[in-house]
Amino acid sequence: MRYFTLEYWQDDGWYVGRLKEVPGVFSQGVSLQELEENIRDAYQVMMEEQNDVMPRAAVQTKELGVEL
Repeated sequence: MRYFTLEYWQDDGWYVGRLKEVPGVFSQGVSLQELEENIRDAYQVMMEEQNDVMPRAAVQTKELGVEL
């Protein structure tokens, strides 16, 4: 289980939100609960598509410092 920050707001009666730590994962719902479910689905679809493009076995990570 991974945990992310859900940023959300209301727009024309819809709950709209995004995962702060994962650019590109946005969704909406008629209730906060539906938004949470839709965000989870959007994240899972994005991860499945990413794994199809970039197989997990070939991925390596390295911590990188960037001066601000």
